[in-house]
Order: sequence, then structure tokens, then C-alpha cells
Amino acid sequence: MCYASAAKDIPAAADRADGRTKIVITSTSCGQNATMTYLAKPKFHHPGLAKNLLGYTHRDYEGKISTLCAGCGHDSITAAIIEACFELSIAPHRVAKISGIGCSSKTPDYFLGNSHGFNSVHGRMPSVLTGANLANRDLIYLGVSGDGDSASIGVGQFVHAIRRGVNMVYIVENNGVYGLTKGQFSATADRGSKSKKGVVNADSAIDMVAMALQLGASLVARSFSGDKNQLVPIIKAAIEHQGAAFIDVISPCVAFNNHAGSTKSYDYVREHNEAVNRLDFMTGRDPILVDYAPGAVQTVEQHDGTTLVLRKINADYDVHDRVAAMNFLQLHAAKGQVVTGVLYLDREAEDLHKHVVDYAPGAVQTVEQHDGTTLVLRKINADYDVHDRVAAMSFLQQHAAKGQVVTGVLYLDREAEDLHRHLNTTETPLNALSERELCPGSAVLDKINAGLR
Repeated sequence: MCYASAAKDIPAAADRADGRTKIVITSTSCGQNATMTYLAKPKFHHPGLAKNLLGYTHRDYEGKISTLCAGCGHDSITAAIIEACFELSIAPHRVAKISGIGCSSKTPDYFLGNSHGFNSVHGRMPSVLTGANLANRDLIYLGVSGDGDSASIGVGQFVHAIRRGVNMVYIVENNGVYGLTKGQFSATADRGSKSKKGVVNADSAIDMVAMALQLGASLVARSFSGDKNQLVPIIKAAIEHQGAAFIDVISPCVAFNNHAGSTKSYDYVREHNEAVNRLDFMTGRDPILVDYAPGAVQTVEQHDGTTLVLRKINADYDVHDRVAAMNFLQLHAAKGQVVTGVLYLDREAEDLHKHVVDYAPGAVQTVEQHDGTTLVLRKINADYDVHDRVAAMSFLQQHAAKGQVVTGVLYLDREAEDLHRHLNTTETPLNALSERELCPGSAVLDKINAGLR
């Protein structure tokens, strides 16, 4: 196989009238010609495309055309990131996307084409992201990695970035194999799973969600690349979260890990997927506060500029008259007023438990994949406590023993701190400090050194 080509044998790229760029590479050592054709995305936007609060369309959050295999789960994650940033109305230049090496680390080229980006060496994404974050805390940092990049050669980097509480969104696109080197098992491959060639994995798997919980990540989640309704809100929550947010996304490799016997295939994950909660995400706004007397009418302007007319019930209102309550509502609704207060109270009411007692606390979804295998997804209950780290780890182990993949937000630390707070850095980004502030002189240095003795 030839790996090198003479530079003088590579002609300049020529743009053709049909919008394609054709590059012909001739290898002097192999004596063969290889032709690669790339199709650029059109630069115009259809006037009917939906726009967010900043006036951007989905196209403004896209990147280059993906070169991954058709059906790759990573492309679904890319689409989810684009959707999350569009819905949050994030200016692309406010985002820095950092990656390592692997199929997953190629994906930042396919989204947010107008953002900052850095493709680092294998397993070293967390260090580069940490340094960039320390230099400029004003950006939103998206770290995109894979199970090989973060659970093998970069596992030490992963550990220290999470334990330090770097303010970031750390996404692992987890397919259980090394896709770029023909499908060898990665460190997250489950014991007993089979490779495409039929080899059985005898090693124990690294559970990166369990590691993130133990290391102190303040938002921990797992999802499936094919579950857009769950994945998009999780990414949105992680972006808005202050602290280390970790998301493990099961992302099937259609080329090397989507067969019977694989525990990372589409069919297996769908059959064993169990979502721990049903998610949505709302961007925080300043609260709207009102204080008005009973019987008074108050007009309130909402965040979108519309108004709401509130009518508080009188102090002598009879809350036990159902018919009077309905008439009262209709009377003031005709005036465009929203009545507030306790409108009706039945003193002899019965609750639903006296009538219905047979209902499931959480749903289990069995999904059949393309090759006939199944995946059991277990979605967490609505009353699941996302703030209990120990319970979250026990919950994962309990359902993993049943062959179920738990999905949803598994853990959230409400008092999370990021690396800047730990180090007590200046509010001014380091890259904005002057030379005098960065190099204050030997006297200041001697004082710092004396404090360390």
C-alpha cells in the first residue's frame, strides 16, 4: 500500500461549473491515479427556512458534508448538536469545539462551520480544552470524543478534566469499536460481545457514565444516537449547565459493530434501552414578579412582549361552589382576564389511587435493530432523583444486570463549581490581560513563591 505522494505530482484543485471540485492525486511510488470528488453545500439559503431569535437558520449551524459511512450514528449526534444550538439561539462564534482522533473526532467538521475549532492528537482533547477554557472562559466549549479516544489512550486525560470541573460539554460518541482501524474492540465493548469476525470480547468494559459519576461530574447523562427527542434536550441542558457536563451517547458503527452479538448495535440498544426520564429544556429567564390586592386586575408584560391580564379573586369568594366558579371564569374570560386564586375546592374529594392502582413507574422499550438483534432501553421514572450520585450509580448497576440500557439525565449537581472557581482565576479572560498584568515582575513572583514554602 502506498502512503506517500510526491508534491509535484499533485495538481491544483479546480472549481468546475457544476459546483464540484475535482482533485487528482498521482502517486509516484505506486504508479496509480486516485480521483476524489467533493460536493460543496450550496451557499444560498431558502427564504422560507425557519429562523431562531438571532435570525439564524439551521444551515448557519451546519458544517461540511459528512464523509462517515451512511447510517453512522455519529451523524445523528451531529444533527442533534445542530438542533440544540439552533433552538438555544447560540451565535456560532461563541462556541469552541475540540476533538481528538477517530471517527467521532471528525464530526466537529460537520457542524458549526463558523465556530472555533481544534482537532488535537489522540486522547489529548481534554488537555487542549482545559487550556483554552483557562485562556478564555467566555466561550462555550464542546469536547467531542469517542470511546477509543477517551476510554483508552485518553482515559487519564478524561479523568482529570472531569475531576477538575472544567466548564464544558464532554460528549463521547460510543460505538465500542475502533472504526478507523477496521473494528477492533474498544475499552467500552461489553464482555461477551462479538466482533464482526465472530471474536468474543473477554475483557471487562469501562463504564464512562459510572466513572463520570465517581469523578464528580456535575451533570451526567446517557442517550442513544437514534433518540433525537431525548438527545436534543440533554445537549441543551448540558450547554446551559455551569460545570463539567458529561454525555455518553451509544452510537452504532454500521460498518463494524451493527451485527448480531454486538451490544452496541442499533437493534440491541433499542431492545435494551430504558429511559430514566422524559426530557425537555427551557432556557432560563428573569422571573416576572407581581404583587396586587385581592379583587384587583394586573396587566403583566411577558418576555416575548405580549401582555397578560390577571384578575385575582376577592377575599370573600366562595371556593366551594362549582357552578359559581364556572360562571366566574366565563364572565372574566369574556373581558380578556385570567382569573387567579383557588377557584374551587371539593371538601369530600377522592383521589385517583382509589380507582386506578395498576400503572408502571417507568417504561421499558424493546427495540429491534436491522440485523434482528434487540436492544432494551430503560427510561427513568418521572420522580427519579437526579441529585443523588450514589443512587444513580446503584441504579445503573441494577439495570445493567438486567441487560437494560438506562437513558436520561442520571445525575445533576445543583452546587457545581467549575475550574475557574477552584483556581480563583480573574473574571477577565487570561487572553485579554495585558503584558503588565501577566508579567508583574520579580517582586510579585517572590511573594507568590514565599507563600508556597
